[in-house]
Formats: sequence, C-alpha cells, structure tokens
Amino acid sequence: MSRVLVTGGSGYLATRLIADLLLGGTEVRTTIRTPGSEAGLRAALARAGADDAGLEIVYASLTDDEGWASAARGIADVYHLASPMVLATVPDEVVIPARDGALRMLRAARDAGARRVVLTSSFAAIGYSPKPVRDYDEDDWTDPSTPGLAPYPLSKTVAERAAWDFVEREGGDTSLVVVNPTWIAGPTLTVDARSSLQFFTGMLSGALARVPRQRFGIADVRDVATLHIAAMNTPGAAGRRYLALADGPTRTFLDVANVLRERLGAFASRVPTEEVPGDEPAPLVIHNDRAKRELGFRPRPAEETIVETAESLRALGLA
Repeated sequence: MSRVLVTGGSGYLATRLIADLLLGGTEVRTTIRTPGSEAGLRAALARAGADDAGLEIVYASLTDDEGWASAARGIADVYHLASPMVLATVPDEVVIPARDGALRMLRAARDAGARRVVLTSSFAAIGYSPKPVRDYDEDDWTDPSTPGLAPYPLSKTVAERAAWDFVEREGGDTSLVVVNPTWIAGPTLTVDARSSLQFFTGMLSGALARVPRQRFGIADVRDVATLHIAAMNTPGAAGRRYLALADGPTRTFLDVANVLRERLGAFASRVPTEEVPGDEPAPLVIHNDRAKRELGFRPRPAEETIVETAESLRALGLA
C-alpha cells in the first residue's frame, strides 16, 4: 500500500488519524512545522499502540512555500489537517495562513499528481451566519461578510471556499472532499490540551466557574478520523462536503458539565453548575445524514465522548 500524506501531524485530530492509518497498515508521511514537535508526535502514536516505523516526517509551514513540493512528492492521497492557531484576534493572523496554506498544499498535491485531497474544514464554515431557523446541512455556508464574525469561522470559511475554487479552476485530476466537524472532543493522544480540551481541563479543575451559553454539536475525534479515511476511500465522495457530529440533539456546555458530574463522581466535583448570565441559546439542528448515508458514518453517543475525554485527560495527568 502506498504512503499517504497527513499535514499538521502533531495535532489532536492528526495524531489520531495517523495512528489509525498506521494501525491499518498504511505508511504515512506527515508535516510538522519544527523539529521540536517530533518527540510529542511519536509519543502520541505510541499511546495508541501504533508502530511509528512507518512514519516519515517532513517540515513545512502554512506560511512558507518551502517543503510542500517535497511533502507531496510521490503521494496519491493527501489529508490536509494543518490549521493555524485559533487564538488570534486580528482576522488576517488566522485567515491568511489558513487560506494560503490550503492553496500551497493543493498546488503541491496537484503538481505531484495526487488522486484526492481530503480537507478538514469545520461546521464554522457552514453555520455561523444567522438563519430564521437554525437548521443546517452541507448546503449551508457561513457568509464571510456576517457582521461580527470571529476570526476562526471567518478563516475556515475563506480557506474552504478558496480550496473549492482552486480545485474547480486549477485542480487538474486531483479531487477534493471536505469534512466539516462540529466541536471535536474525545480521548486525546497528545499532552497539549488545546481547543475543546481546554474547556474540559477548565471545568474539571474549577478554573472555569461558569460555562458559556452556547449550543453545538459534538464530534468524537475517533469518529472524525474514521470519517476522513472513508472520505478518502469512497469513489463517490469526490466534490462533496460532510458534516461530522454525534446523533441526537445538540448540546450546551452546561449539558457537558452535567454529564461529567453525573458520571465521574468526585473527579468532577469542581465542574461548574451554572452558565454565564444571558439569553438561552436558540434551538440548533445539524444534520449528519449525508455522512451516514454515503460514507457509512456511525458516530459514538455524545455522552460516551464526553466521559472518555475527561478520563483520557485524567490518565495523562492533564486534569
């Protein structure tokens, strides 16, 4: 079986995807920005029981052309997970690297004759513009001109639009599939608790006294990794977007907190019981039917994901 490329290899989702690929017998080439990330990546794979002998590491940055041609050389299948940090408050600091990084990768993949690119986008590129009824599927798009749109959903929308436009105009024989996860949780292989994991550590430690008022879908990191592989290996997925999230109603942070307290006893004794003041979040429906119908997506229950996220943080000494 030929080697595949996974960009952004040291991340929360990428480590899980690389581990699954290696465990399935697929050799992986991955990009990281600096040599300092390599030890953490290999340790993460070891936690999953994956043999890193089949892993090749190259260095490439979303903000620099160098390294991308080498990363894509001889590769037929590309998983583009690399994404800029989301803490920036200045839009260009996250939008430009997200968009330009996706285009650098797509050019390199096309020039290398890659068969397919599976790109990780987000529900943020679908459901962050107002609708009279908040009911979303893959036909919806966040409007970049939405007043007050935060840098992260703006970056995801702009980068995904740019990717589709590039493939349509200049993609050659390289096809594109996009996976749009909602809020990703689930057991971590890394010891760098960022993004959604910070909410768990904040709640479990008591540092987060009240939770934000927000409603969202929950996607298990293991299910999202599996969906990426299905998107790569399903011929009819070319040109399609796929929302990834658990079945059932969307959740609030207070729902997450309640599950932790109910299921984890004393370990969750510091988890908050209140939301910040404000209005009740509007109802929200997000559909995962396309992924289930076309890619065989069978997500874990959200409650299982919530509990096992916390348990993995405890096992790693992160909470």
